[in-house]
Parts: sequence; C-alpha cells; structure tokens
Amino acid sequence: MNLINLPALRAYPGRGILLGAAPDGRALIAYFLMGRSANSRNRVLAPDGDGLRAQAFDPSKVEDPSLIIYAPVRVLKNQIIVTNGDQTDTIYDFLKRGGSFEAALETREFEPDAPNHTPRISGLVTFENGGFSYQLSILKRGAGCERFFFRYEMPKPGLMHLIHTYRPGANPLLPFEGEPVAVTADLEPKALAGALWDALDPENRVALFVRAVDPYTLAFEDTIINHLEA
Repeated sequence: MNLINLPALRAYPGRGILLGAAPDGRALIAYFLMGRSANSRNRVLAPDGDGLRAQAFDPSKVEDPSLIIYAPVRVLKNQIIVTNGDQTDTIYDFLKRGGSFEAALETREFEPDAPNHTPRISGLVTFENGGFSYQLSILKRGAGCERFFFRYEMPKPGLMHLIHTYRPGANPLLPFEGEPVAVTADLEPKALAGALWDALDPENRVALFVRAVDPYTLAFEDTIINHLEA
C-alpha cells in the first residue's frame, strides 16, 4: 500500500500510529487524531519538551477532558513512546523502572467510552548502535480485553506499519482488525506529513504529528498540522 493512496482513511479510522523508516534511513513516527464530536474536535497537538501533548484549543468548550487531554509522545533516553491515550505515562513509568512495553500494557484495557470501547493503540521505538526497532500494540474489547503485540526489527528504508483504532467504514464503530498495515512511501518526512494529512477525511481530521529521528545522534525534526490552526 502506498502512503499517498490510502482511501480507507477517508472512512473514519479514528486515531492512528505509523512507525517505520524514512527513505533516508531515519526513524519515522507519525500520530494522527480524528474526531466526530465537538469535544473531540476541540484539540490541537503541541510540543511538550521533547514530547508532545494533545490539549484543548478552546479550554472553555471542554466537556470531558479525561480521554482527550494526554501526552501522545514521551521520550525516555533512547526510546520514544507514542500512544492514543494516557497509557503513554504507564509505559514511560514501567520502562523507567526497568519493566517492559508488554508488561506496562498488561495493566491497561480499552478506553471506558461505551458503547465504542475505543481500543488503546501504542508504539515504542528503541534506538541502539545506530539502528532501531519498533513495536506496536492494540488493546481492544473482545472476550474481555484482547491484547496484541507486534515487533519489527531492522526496518527497510521507506517501509512503515500503520495501526488505527477503528475499522474503516464500520457503523457502528468496530475495532481495528488484523496486523498493522504495511505502508511504503518514497517521501521525505514533511512530504509524508502532507500526504498523510491529505489522506484523512477533511470533515473529521483534527491534528497530525510526524517526527524523523537520526538513529545515530537521536536528533529529530518535527512536523505538526492542526486543523484549528490551519
């Protein structure tokens, strides 16, 4: 699947994480937000140190901050965490104590937003010896809470993997199904950000973040697009 041709994203995939390698070998981390309610659409993504925060654009219009205000991205030494909720902090705390990505997510479940039961999606990029690997996870409602983990080693330049919360086109909403989608793109990070933004439904897209990281120096370059600031 080519990144500039993602028609499924027009059918409300919810929130999404894309991890992989840019054509120049840098690590790529992308996160996007979509929303159907006024509360969900009243958000922007903003830098927070070396991480990222989802926050209200107009605080006076916030109805329920519990599931919309969180840190999608946090950095711990040679690792970058990206998620669609406050499990970012859970993973950060576990890793800081020497625990694992998997162990952290064993303590969490899908979001308590019945009837949608929105899945929690999470990613972790680990840099080591000038290279990197990445993991993706989804926690979703099934027979209880179903937990799925996926690991990718030595990614090839231009290859990424995408996971999102909802199955596109489902009504009522259903959780993402199957393995993360392999995506290829011969695009530099800023162009990739533009292509991914264009692939999202203009009626529901809220914000997009793309980070490119040099695996040797960990220097990074960010691109942020916010619908309410465009």
